[in-house]
Amino acid sequence: MENLVYAIVLLPLVGFLINGLFGKHLPKIFVGGLATLVVFASFVITTSIFLNFSSESAPVIVKAFEWFRVAGIQVNFGFQVDQLSLMMVMIITGVGSLIHLYSIGYMSHDKGFYKFFTYLNLFIFSMLLLVLGSNYLILFIGWEGVGLCSYLLIGFWYQNEDYGKAARKAFIMNRIGDLGLLIGIFAIAANVNAIDYLSVAQNASIFELDGTTIIFITAALFIGATGKSAQVPLYTWLPDAMTGPTPVSALIHAATMVTAGVYLVVRSNFLFTLAPTVQDGILFIGFLTAALAGFYALRQNDIKKVLAYSTVSQLGFMFIALGLGAYTTAMFHVMTHAFFKALLFLGAGSVIHAMSNEQDMRFMGGLKKYIPITHATFLIGTLAIAGFPLLSGMISKDEILVAAFAKNPIYWVMLFILAAITAIYMFRLYYLTFHGEFRGTEEQKHHLHESPANMTLPLIVLAVLSVVGGFINLPHFIGHGHYAKLMEWLKPVLTPESFKQMEATLSGVPFGTEMILLAATILMVFTVWFFVRNIYVNKKKMALPEDKYTGWEKLSAKKLFVDEIYNACIVRPFEEAGKAAAMFDKAVLDPIVNFIGLGAQDSGRAAKRLQNGNVENYVLIMSLAIGIVLIVNFLLK
Repeated sequence: MENLVYAIVLLPLVGFLINGLFGKHLPKIFVGGLATLVVFASFVITTSIFLNFSSESAPVIVKAFEWFRVAGIQVNFGFQVDQLSLMMVMIITGVGSLIHLYSIGYMSHDKGFYKFFTYLNLFIFSMLLLVLGSNYLILFIGWEGVGLCSYLLIGFWYQNEDYGKAARKAFIMNRIGDLGLLIGIFAIAANVNAIDYLSVAQNASIFELDGTTIIFITAALFIGATGKSAQVPLYTWLPDAMTGPTPVSALIHAATMVTAGVYLVVRSNFLFTLAPTVQDGILFIGFLTAALAGFYALRQNDIKKVLAYSTVSQLGFMFIALGLGAYTTAMFHVMTHAFFKALLFLGAGSVIHAMSNEQDMRFMGGLKKYIPITHATFLIGTLAIAGFPLLSGMISKDEILVAAFAKNPIYWVMLFILAAITAIYMFRLYYLTFHGEFRGTEEQKHHLHESPANMTLPLIVLAVLSVVGGFINLPHFIGHGHYAKLMEWLKPVLTPESFKQMEATLSGVPFGTEMILLAATILMVFTVWFFVRNIYVNKKKMALPEDKYTGWEKLSAKKLFVDEIYNACIVRPFEEAGKAAAMFDKAVLDPIVNFIGLGAQDSGRAAKRLQNGNVENYVLIMSLAIGIVLIVNFLLK
């Protein structure tokens, strides 16, 4: 297995090096094909390991080499293969290879074609380090690597100044969270004298339940997760990140990178279970994030912005599950979300491709007859995220709702409303884009066409996964226990305390009550579907420009003016402070440094007059010096 694990990680790195060094001189088909092939090969190898793994299999540690020792802590560069890391690698390489294939068609006319695939392969390599690393330090290397790739890919079309600003915004806001993660790792090392997962899990009992130290450590780790997974208050970077090419949105900001925070919390379950106070904080932040992002999405007109806020909202759902202690439920939603959200983003990219780069839904409409494959697959993705019965999104979201009800019925009501909001803005997006009359220009209408096969094939595969993905963890009333599948699979990576907490949560709702809750959710989905269809199809209501909205619609379109508040309270003060520091540097520090430099120059010129090469002057000076020494010596006597 050791060589296979190395191959999984190194294959994307090989693709990065070959395309990075020689891609400029290679045919596009070779560059794209190589980048896709290495990721798909990693997926095939992972699948072979996955098929030989079971829920009883112990973690496999693959030690590459001893990295360093410091203060009694031995740090190895190695990989940990267990149920959780295999699940993440399957998602990363499986969905990643589909997105690579899609990108061959989507980026075919871009001048930076080879750079794009170079960055994508580097991202996959970094993400694999993040989820396969056997300790927190290797996780941090991958964490920073995906942050760098995110910056490069968001600002890929750097000629546009706004795109560059969006990339910098993502980079800076992620660095804030990364500092929290780094502090948490240092605190773990200081208290446990180890940073590898197995050792920390074995020694977690040294922490007092809800004690100051464990609260500090888990809060620091959660700050890192907040930045990477776009939770309040570090969430505004993700919607702006939609400036990057659409495959980037699908890969980084839907299926993989933004779920790294969820992975971090689940991987550290042995710490978070000991900090109920922090879990309550995670629950609160999850609710706040899901509510704000859902509200913003209601009146966005950019198709990718709606999906971006939808991503933030669904990440909120995942953190709600984490706050409830339902770790496997959070991972289940990570998986299903990867399927239907990648499908929706790639479908949006196909729409944009057909619309000659138009992203505003006000200028779309009636596209279902022009791009039938995109329409059919996009509809499946929409139904999945909205919670249509038996589709993957409904099954994973239902588990979160059940866990919420078991904790507190009020939580279920709040989540029920948030799920309804999700259905509202997604059906609005669907009907504005694919139904009614075409509202674009004649030139756009003339160029409307279905995407090529290398773009539609990934859509079809992801649509199938969005339909069947939920069957991995069917609820008990269909024949499987709530935790008969995924919960048992992930049991080895959870501590007994974490597993007991989660088992009690997921089995705490009587069957009859659960049936009532499920019926209410299904009824809500169909009601919202009928309601939204009536508005946008029967009544033919159109989306308005942002400046035409009033009341709550204006607040939704303007995102509660949060970006403006951040700019006024944080960005501009720092910019002004930077300008003041620059003025101080120019007016005060520069003259001081220049004075010292000029003084050295002047003294050098004076000394140069004495050192003129004239022997007679040297003899005279020497004689005067001897005379002065003799006179001083005589006077001192």
